[in-house]
Amino acid sequence: MTQAPAIPKATRRRHDREIVALAVPAFGALVAEPLFVMADSAIVGHLGTAQLAGLGVASALLTTAVSIFVFLAYATTAAVARRVGAGDLRAAIRQGMDGIWLALLIGAAVIAVVVPLAPGIVDLFGASDTAAPYATTYLRISALGIPAMLAVLAATGVLRGLQNTRTPLYVAIGGFIANAALNAVLVYGAGLGIAGSAWGTVIAQCGMAAVYLWVVVRGGRRHEASLRPDLAGIRASAQAGVPLLVRTLSLRAILMIATAMAARLGDADIAAHQIVLSLWSLLAFALDAIAIAGQAIIGRYLGADDAPGARAACRRMVQWGIATGVVLGLLVVAARPLFLPLFTSDAGVKDVALSALLVVALSQPVCGIVFVLDGVLMGAGDGPYLAWAMVVTLAVFTPVALLVPTLGGGLTAIWAAMTLMMTVRMVTLWLRARSGRWIVTGATR
Repeated sequence: MTQAPAIPKATRRRHDREIVALAVPAFGALVAEPLFVMADSAIVGHLGTAQLAGLGVASALLTTAVSIFVFLAYATTAAVARRVGAGDLRAAIRQGMDGIWLALLIGAAVIAVVVPLAPGIVDLFGASDTAAPYATTYLRISALGIPAMLAVLAATGVLRGLQNTRTPLYVAIGGFIANAALNAVLVYGAGLGIAGSAWGTVIAQCGMAAVYLWVVVRGGRRHEASLRPDLAGIRASAQAGVPLLVRTLSLRAILMIATAMAARLGDADIAAHQIVLSLWSLLAFALDAIAIAGQAIIGRYLGADDAPGARAACRRMVQWGIATGVVLGLLVVAARPLFLPLFTSDAGVKDVALSALLVVALSQPVCGIVFVLDGVLMGAGDGPYLAWAMVVTLAVFTPVALLVPTLGGGLTAIWAAMTLMMTVRMVTLWLRARSGRWIVTGATR
C-alpha cells in the first residue's frame, strides 16, 4: 500500500464498527451454507451406506459446480457498492438485477448439461456400482435447483453491495431449517428416500431465492429501477465475472492437486489431509467474512470518489486480517489434541495430522492478509489482476506439490507447499495494494 499518515483513532473506530457490522453476519451466513450438506448427510446416512456414498458424490459435484460461479456474488457486490457510494441506489439495484438475470441464464445452461449427462458425470467421478444409481438420482433432481442457488449467490452480492449482510444471514438460517425439515418429511415421512432429500434441497433453495428476489424487487420498485433483462447489462456482468472465474478455477485446481498428492502418500495421509483441509476451510470462513466486508466497504468508498478513505479502510482491514490470523493460529495450536479425536481414533492418522496442523496454524497470519487484500481488490473491481496473480500462484505451486511424493516429504510437506502458495498470493496482492493502481474512483470502474 502507498505510504500514508497514521489513521486517526476516531477513523479507526469507524472502520472497526463497519467491519464488525458487515463481517459478523457474513460469517454466520457462510457457516450456515455447509450445514445444508451436513443435514442431508445426517438424514440420508440412516438409509444405508450406498445412499450416503451416492449423496457424497453428487453433493461434491453440485458444490463444485456452484462454487465455480461464486463470481456472481463477488462481481455483483463490487459493482453495486460503487453505485451506492456514488449515491445512485436506482442504478445500484439495476446493476444487481443484471447479475441475477445472468445467474438464472447460467443456471438454465447448467441444467441442460447436467440432467441428461448425470450418469456419465457420476461414472467419471468414480462412484461405485452400488452408489452410482443413488448419486445419479440425487444429482438429476438437485440440479433443478441450480438456477435458484446461483440466483441466491447474485442476490447475496446485491445485498452485500447495499451494505446489508444481515438479511443473507437470516435467509441462510431459514433455508437451513427448511431444508432439514423437508428432508426429514420427504425422505422418511413420504418414503421417497434419497430422491426426497434432493427435492427437499431444491424446494429450500427455491424458497431462499424467492425471498431474495422479493427483497431486491421491493427495493427496485421503491427506487423506480427497471427489473427487466438488459442484454448490455447482463453482458457487462459476465465480462466482469470472467477474470474472477479464472481466479476461482485456478484456486480449485490447487486444492485438487494437493488432495491428489496426499492420496499418493497412503491411506493415513489422505485421511489426515481431509481432516486438516476441513479445518482449513472452517478457518477460511472467518477470514472470508472480513474479505466480504472489504468488498462492500472498498466499493462504496471508491464509488464516492474517496480514495483516501479507501486506502485507510484497506490498511485497517489488513490489520484486522493479521490479528485474526494470529488468534486463529493460536487456537489451532491449542485445540489440536482436542480437535483430532472428533474425526479419528487412528493413532497413525493423528500423528500425521498433528504436524500438518502446526503448519496450518503458522500460516494463518499470512492467510489473513491474503483474504483481506483479495476482498479489497475484488471490491475495487480489479478482477484481471486477481486472475493473473492466481495463475502465477498455480504455476509456482504445481511443480512444488508434484515433487512431494517423490521426495518423501509427507503430508506436512504438502501443507508447507500450501503455505508457499498462500505466501505467493500475499506477495502478489501486497505489491498491487502498495502500487495504488487498484484505486479507480467513480460509479463504474
